[in-house]
Amino acid sequence: MDCIEKIAEEINQNIDKHSKTLIVSNIELLLNYCQRFYDRQFITRSNVNGDILVRFEKLMNDYFKSDKAFVLGLPSVTYCADELHLSPNYFGDLIKKETGSTALDYIQSKLIDEAKERIFDRSKSINEIASALGFKYQQHFTRLFKQKTGVTPNKYRNLNS
Repeated sequence: MDCIEKIAEEINQNIDKHSKTLIVSNIELLLNYCQRFYDRQFITRSNVNGDILVRFEKLMNDYFKSDKAFVLGLPSVTYCADELHLSPNYFGDLIKKETGSTALDYIQSKLIDEAKERIFDRSKSINEIASALGFKYQQHFTRLFKQKTGVTPNKYRNLNS
Protein backbone atom coordinates (compact mmCIF):
# COMPACT_ATOMS: atom_id res chain seq x y z
CA MET A 1 0.00 0.00 0.00
CA ASP A 2 2.92 2.31 0.75
CA CYS A 3 4.17 2.00 -2.85
CA ILE A 4 0.73 2.76 -4.26
CA GLU A 5 0.35 5.77 -1.96
CA LYS A 6 3.76 7.13 -3.04
CA ILE A 7 2.83 6.70 -6.70
CA ALA A 8 -0.48 8.49 -6.12
CA GLU A 9 1.23 11.32 -4.23
CA GLU A 10 3.75 11.78 -7.03
CA ILE A 11 1.02 11.85 -9.67
CA ASN A 12 -0.99 14.43 -7.71
CA GLN A 13 1.99 16.79 -7.20
CA ASN A 14 3.25 19.25 -9.74
CA ILE A 15 5.20 17.38 -12.39
CA ASP A 16 8.93 18.10 -12.46
CA LYS A 17 11.97 16.46 -14.05
CA HIS A 18 12.12 13.80 -11.28
CA SER A 19 8.45 12.78 -11.33
CA LYS A 20 8.70 10.17 -14.05
CA THR A 21 11.78 8.55 -12.46
CA LEU A 22 10.14 8.42 -9.01
CA ILE A 23 6.88 6.98 -10.37
CA VAL A 24 8.73 4.33 -12.38
CA SER A 25 10.94 3.47 -9.38
CA ASN A 26 7.92 2.98 -7.13
CA ILE A 27 6.17 0.85 -9.76
CA GLU A 28 9.32 -1.24 -10.07
CA LEU A 29 9.47 -1.63 -6.29
CA LEU A 30 5.81 -2.70 -6.23
CA LEU A 31 6.46 -5.27 -8.98
CA ASN A 32 9.50 -6.58 -7.11
CA TYR A 33 7.33 -7.14 -4.02
CA CYS A 34 4.76 -8.93 -6.21
CA GLN A 35 7.48 -11.16 -7.68
CA ARG A 36 8.76 -11.95 -4.19
CA PHE A 37 5.26 -12.89 -3.03
CA TYR A 38 4.74 -15.07 -6.12
CA ASP A 39 8.07 -16.87 -5.64
CA ARG A 40 7.51 -17.37 -1.90
CA GLN A 41 4.36 -19.36 -2.45
CA PHE A 42 6.43 -22.08 -4.12
CA ILE A 43 8.68 -22.27 -1.05
CA THR A 44 6.04 -22.01 1.66
CA ARG A 45 3.66 -24.42 -0.05
CA SER A 46 6.16 -27.24 -0.62
CA ASN A 47 3.80 -29.90 0.81
CA VAL A 48 0.99 -28.74 -1.47
CA ASN A 49 3.41 -28.58 -4.40
CA GLY A 50 4.58 -32.12 -3.68
CA ASP A 51 0.97 -33.26 -3.73
CA ILE A 52 0.46 -31.56 -7.09
CA LEU A 53 3.54 -33.33 -8.47
CA VAL A 54 2.19 -36.68 -7.27
CA ARG A 55 -1.18 -35.90 -8.88
CA PHE A 56 0.56 -34.79 -12.09
CA GLU A 57 2.56 -38.02 -12.21
CA LYS A 58 -0.64 -40.03 -11.72
CA LEU A 59 -2.39 -37.96 -14.39
CA MET A 60 0.39 -38.74 -16.88
CA ASN A 61 0.39 -42.45 -16.02
CA ASP A 62 -3.39 -42.69 -16.32
CA TYR A 63 -3.34 -40.71 -19.58
CA PHE A 64 -1.03 -43.20 -21.26
CA LYS A 65 -2.57 -46.31 -19.68
CA SER A 66 -6.02 -45.34 -21.00
CA ASP A 67 -6.90 -44.57 -24.60
CA LYS A 68 -6.92 -40.80 -23.97
CA ALA A 69 -3.68 -40.30 -25.90
CA PHE A 70 -5.14 -42.07 -28.94
CA VAL A 71 -8.45 -40.16 -28.68
CA LEU A 72 -7.28 -36.71 -27.49
CA GLY A 73 -3.75 -36.63 -28.88
CA LEU A 74 -0.63 -35.59 -27.04
CA PRO A 75 -1.15 -34.23 -23.53
CA SER A 76 -0.56 -30.49 -23.38
CA VAL A 77 0.49 -28.24 -20.55
CA THR A 78 -2.96 -26.62 -20.69
CA TYR A 79 -4.71 -30.00 -20.46
CA CYS A 80 -2.63 -31.02 -17.43
CA ALA A 81 -3.13 -27.66 -15.71
CA ASP A 82 -6.90 -27.86 -16.29
CA GLU A 83 -7.04 -31.39 -14.90
CA LEU A 84 -5.13 -30.25 -11.81
CA HIS A 85 -7.33 -27.12 -11.48
CA LEU A 86 -4.44 -24.69 -11.98
CA SER A 87 -3.74 -21.97 -14.49
CA PRO A 88 -1.28 -23.05 -17.20
CA ASN A 89 1.21 -20.32 -16.23
CA TYR A 90 1.13 -21.18 -12.53
CA PHE A 91 1.37 -24.90 -13.34
CA GLY A 92 4.36 -24.28 -15.61
CA ASP A 93 6.12 -22.16 -12.98
CA LEU A 94 5.45 -24.75 -10.27
CA ILE A 95 6.82 -27.63 -12.36
CA LYS A 96 9.90 -25.58 -13.29
CA LYS A 97 10.60 -24.66 -9.65
CA GLU A 98 10.02 -28.21 -8.34
CA THR A 99 11.73 -30.25 -11.08
CA GLY A 100 14.06 -27.88 -12.90
CA SER A 101 12.36 -28.79 -16.19
CA THR A 102 9.65 -26.97 -18.04
CA ALA A 103 6.21 -28.59 -17.92
CA LEU A 104 6.46 -29.40 -21.64
CA ASP A 105 9.87 -31.06 -21.17
CA TYR A 106 8.49 -33.05 -18.26
CA ILE A 107 5.50 -34.21 -20.31
CA GLN A 108 7.76 -35.13 -23.23
CA SER A 109 10.05 -37.03 -20.90
CA LYS A 110 7.11 -39.07 -19.60
CA LEU A 111 5.99 -39.61 -23.19
CA ILE A 112 9.42 -40.93 -24.19
CA ASP A 113 9.56 -43.20 -21.12
CA GLU A 114 6.21 -44.66 -22.14
CA ALA A 115 7.38 -45.01 -25.75
CA LYS A 116 10.51 -46.88 -24.64
CA GLU A 117 8.37 -49.44 -22.83
CA ARG A 118 6.01 -49.91 -25.76
CA ILE A 119 8.76 -50.20 -28.38
CA PHE A 120 9.69 -53.64 -27.03
CA ASP A 121 6.27 -54.99 -28.01
CA ARG A 122 7.24 -56.27 -31.46
CA SER A 123 3.61 -57.08 -32.26
CA LYS A 124 3.08 -53.32 -32.66
CA SER A 125 4.60 -51.27 -35.45
CA ILE A 126 6.32 -47.96 -34.66
CA ASN A 127 3.40 -46.24 -36.40
CA GLU A 128 0.88 -48.01 -34.13
CA ILE A 129 2.89 -47.02 -31.05
CA ALA A 130 3.08 -43.41 -32.25
CA SER A 131 -0.70 -43.32 -32.79
CA ALA A 132 -1.42 -44.90 -29.41
CA LEU A 133 0.74 -42.24 -27.75
CA GLY A 134 -1.22 -39.45 -29.43
CA PHE A 135 0.91 -38.56 -32.42
CA LYS A 136 -0.94 -37.80 -35.65
CA TYR A 137 2.14 -38.52 -37.72
CA GLN A 138 4.84 -41.10 -37.11
CA GLN A 139 7.48 -38.64 -38.36
CA HIS A 140 6.74 -36.31 -35.43
CA PHE A 141 7.11 -39.19 -33.02
CA THR A 142 10.37 -40.32 -34.62
CA ARG A 143 11.78 -36.77 -34.55
CA LEU A 144 10.94 -36.25 -30.86
CA PHE A 145 12.18 -39.71 -29.91
CA LYS A 146 15.50 -39.17 -31.68
CA GLN A 147 15.82 -35.67 -30.20
CA LYS A 148 15.36 -37.03 -26.66
CA THR A 149 17.26 -40.34 -26.94
CA GLY A 150 19.75 -39.81 -29.75
CA VAL A 151 18.44 -42.74 -31.80
CA THR A 152 15.35 -43.49 -33.88
CA PRO A 153 12.61 -45.73 -32.43
CA ASN A 154 13.57 -48.57 -34.84
CA LYS A 155 17.23 -48.35 -33.88
CA TYR A 156 16.29 -48.26 -30.17
CA ARG A 157 14.15 -51.38 -30.67
CA ASN A 158 16.95 -53.20 -32.46
CA LEU A 159 19.68 -52.13 -29.99
CA ASN A 160 17.68 -53.29 -26.99
CA SER A 161 16.14 -56.51 -28.23
